[in-house]
Amino acid sequence: MDVSGNVLAAEMELNPQRITTRERLILTGLYLSKYDSLGLRRLGFDSFKEAFNVIGYALGSKPASIKNYRDEFDPLFPNHRQGWHKRQTRRYCLDVFEEYGSLDIESFTGLVRSFFGYDDSMASEIVSPKKRDRESGFAQRLITGAAAERYFESVLASLSEFEGMAMQNTTRLGCGYDFRMQSASNKEFLAVEVKGLKNKTGTLSLTPKEHQVATAMLGRYFLFVVKNFVESPFHEIFQNPVSGLAFKKKERVTIQVSWLATI
Repeated sequence: MDVSGNVLAAEMELNPQRITTRERLILTGLYLSKYDSLGLRRLGFDSFKEAFNVIGYALGSKPASIKNYRDEFDPLFPNHRQGWHKRQTRRYCLDVFEEYGSLDIESFTGLVRSFFGYDDSMASEIVSPKKRDRESGFAQRLITGAAAERYFESVLASLSEFEGMAMQNTTRLGCGYDFRMQSASNKEFLAVEVKGLKNKTGTLSLTPKEHQVATAMLGRYFLFVVKNFVESPFHEIFQNPVSGLAFKKKERVTIQVSWLATI
């Protein structure tokens, strides 16, 4: 990394919140244009369409937004796409390019991952020793987390199951579900746990807490599954999932290593 790249990376670490959502969309487009298929692999995606879907929803925007920003920068890089070559790059995009365009792939990849609170230094080498596993783990984390949750919020107004209900985001409260839905006329609330799948089919897992709460709440617990992020996301809703789906208990032993010293 050159000196300017080091300075810029240091500024990002000191003030990571200074980058707005719009700038994050633009930066992701710039990253995918500059690093192309290599950038896709470093983020763990198999195609641009998957990256547009997952990152677009995870940032609370439309997948097409990131594609448009990638196309905006394509004329500036020697890739096989022409992008928006029939007009000049918009000034606010050029401002972002001039500030961040010199970032090397390590710094730029870390920047994009930081938009979602992901820090490579926090990834466990014991759990995921292979580099490719860590890369795909980032994409999978977005699919099962932020992308699926933002997708739920984007379609909530059209869901008859929760019509007229107020929503409370509980993803950070550790209560066994992601959203609490409640109407003014009913003291009992509904719980919604959101999951995401890369393809049209796949395996879902519930944590012990999620399974416990779902078992206790029965018909007031909903599993909202967003499928097919790799192509065109759609959703399916399961009410009382512990009764309607065949969950099997799986136990796993984790080995944790620590170093001790007597003083």
